[in-house]
Amino acid sequence: MENYGIKGKLGFGCMRLPRKGKAVLNEEFIKMVDFFMENGFNYFDTAHGYMNKLSEPAVRECLTSRYPRESFLLTDKLSDEFFNKNEDIRPFFESQLEICGVPYFDFYFMHAQDRTNYEKYQACKAYEEALKFKAEGKIRHLGISFHDKASFLEKILTDHPEVEVVQIQLNYFDWDSASVESRKVYEVCEKFNKGVFIMEPLKGGSLVKLPEEGQKILDSLREKTGENYSNAGYGLRFAASLKNVIAVLSGMGNMDMMEDNVRTMKNYREVTEEEKTELFRVAQTLRGKDVIPCTACSYCTSGCPKQIPIPEIFSCRNNNMLFNDWNSVYYYRIIKKEGHSASECIKCGKCEAICPQHLEIRALLQECDVKLKSSY
Repeated sequence: MENYGIKGKLGFGCMRLPRKGKAVLNEEFIKMVDFFMENGFNYFDTAHGYMNKLSEPAVRECLTSRYPRESFLLTDKLSDEFFNKNEDIRPFFESQLEICGVPYFDFYFMHAQDRTNYEKYQACKAYEEALKFKAEGKIRHLGISFHDKASFLEKILTDHPEVEVVQIQLNYFDWDSASVESRKVYEVCEKFNKGVFIMEPLKGGSLVKLPEEGQKILDSLREKTGENYSNAGYGLRFAASLKNVIAVLSGMGNMDMMEDNVRTMKNYREVTEEEKTELFRVAQTLRGKDVIPCTACSYCTSGCPKQIPIPEIFSCRNNNMLFNDWNSVYYYRIIKKEGHSASECIKCGKCEAICPQHLEIRALLQECDVKLKSSY
C-alpha cells in the first residue's frame, strides 16, 4: 500500500491540542511539533471546526509558518456545516488554505460521511468540486472520513471511485462492535484497495485508563513478553498493524502523550497474535462492566416486524455506559434517522422468544432509548 510520503505510521491529530481555558497553548504545541518532526514523523490532520475553530490557526502559527512546505503533510476537511450550496465550497476551501498558511493540502477529506449528510455532498457536487481543486494543484489527494456502517461505505466508494483514502474509527474494543463495525468497515477499504487512516485508536483515551481487570491483563502481558509498551502503545500498534493502514492518528494534548506515542511508533513493531488475543481479552472485560450481554448473533432481528437493529442499539448503549463517548450517541442518531430506533418497538416479543441469551429485549430497548436520548 502506497504511503503517500508519510513518514512512520503516527499522525498528529490536531483536535485535542494543549490549551488553557479556550486558548491553544502555542508554546507547548510548538514543542510537540518540533519533537514530532525531529523524530522523523511528518503527518498532521486538522479541520475548520476543530477546537471551536482554533485548530487551523494554531497549525499555521506552530507548524506551517515555521517549516518548509515540503517537509510536512497536512490534511484538512470539507465539513457540511460550512456550506449549503455548490457556490459556497470554493470560497470556504480558499479560506482554509489562507488560515492554514499553505498553498495546497496534501489530503482533503469529505468530512464525517454518513447517510445523514451524504446526499447534501452529492446535491452540492462536493466531490466534483474537490476534483477541480486537485486538477488545479491545490490538493494532492482526495479522501473521506467516515462514520457509518460498512454497507454505506461500500455505496460511497462505488459512487466515487476517485476517492483515494478513507479515514475510519478503529480500535481493539470496536473491532467487532455491532454499531461501529470497525472490522467490517476496514474490510470494505481492503476490498476497494483504499489506503486507510485510523482515528480513535484509543477510543478518546478510554483504552489508556483501564479498569483493574483490564490493566492486570496488560501488566501480565508485559511481564510475559518482556516488552514495556504503554496501554496507549498497545492500542496504536493494534491499529497500525493492519496492512492497508497508512497512519494512525493520535490527538495528543501534552508532551507526555507525544513522547509515549513517539517511543512506541518510532521503533514500530506489529502486534503478535498473542498480543491480539490479550487485547481482545481486555475488551471483553470492558464489555462485562454492567453491560447488556448481547453477543450480536442477530437472531432477534430476523423476525422483527419493525426491522429494529437490536444488537447495534445495545452496542451503542454499552459504549455510552462504558466510555460516555460521543460516538455511541452519534451512531444511535444515525439509527434513528433510518427510522428503526428503539422507540419503534411494538413489544410483540418475537425477539425474546428466539434470543439465545434470554434477554428481556423489549424492556432493554426502552431503557436504551431513554438513556441515549438523554445524552444528546
